[in-house]
Amino acid sequence: MTRRILQITGKDALHFLQGLVTNDLNKLDQGLVYAAILTPQGKYLADFLLSRHGDAIRLDVDDSLAPMLLQRLTLYKLRADVTLTQTDLKVLRGTGPAPEGAFTDPRHPDLGWRLYGDEDGDDGSDFERIRVAHCIPETGIELTPDTFILEAGFERLNGVDFRKGCYVGQEVTARMKHKTELRKGLTMVAVHGTAPIGSEIRTPEGKPAGTLYTQSGGRGIAYLRHDRAAAGMIAGEARVDPLSLTTP
Repeated sequence: MTRRILQITGKDALHFLQGLVTNDLNKLDQGLVYAAILTPQGKYLADFLLSRHGDAIRLDVDDSLAPMLLQRLTLYKLRADVTLTQTDLKVLRGTGPAPEGAFTDPRHPDLGWRLYGDEDGDDGSDFERIRVAHCIPETGIELTPDTFILEAGFERLNGVDFRKGCYVGQEVTARMKHKTELRKGLTMVAVHGTAPIGSEIRTPEGKPAGTLYTQSGGRGIAYLRHDRAAAGMIAGEARVDPLSLTTP
């Protein structure tokens, strides 16, 4: 896990970000906020965790997306009183007792805590297993530029707010929420065998059904067409069976 921490300061910082990201930043007073920035067409650009530190807002993003995100935020800044800087802060995470100053990960209780400071890494927890067990997508694996965040489970992961008002891509996201039934999306599957990340999933009859991503402990995260999800699907040399997100 390589993360980059950006810092946003200035009297317009909160208002500036509020008009861009998928979640309500008034929740920053309660702790970490998970959110994303989208294209005007409602597709994923980056996901991140935001926190308040005095008058500054810090943005915890995957290192591979940091240059693009900084450029995008600078483009939107215009004349706002906002300063964007890259910091040398690191992220330490764990699932055991939280150290002083740590933030609870808002996506799921089993993801534990995150602490920003001079130390990076984790406490040895199997975060990949945790992600798979709760169908939590990862930047660059399940979350790609073609992603619609509702198909990726952002509502379940506390990453989108439908009452906050406008943000970039809001109209498409709201329409998907209120006017359509999702026909595709990330879901948990049972995996018998192994297959490379990105393997195509096919129905027992050979029809394309989706894509298999991260796997751990006999389960996996898959992007599936709901109308083709059925027992006995195949991905590479593995058998794939759909599971409910509430399956123990």
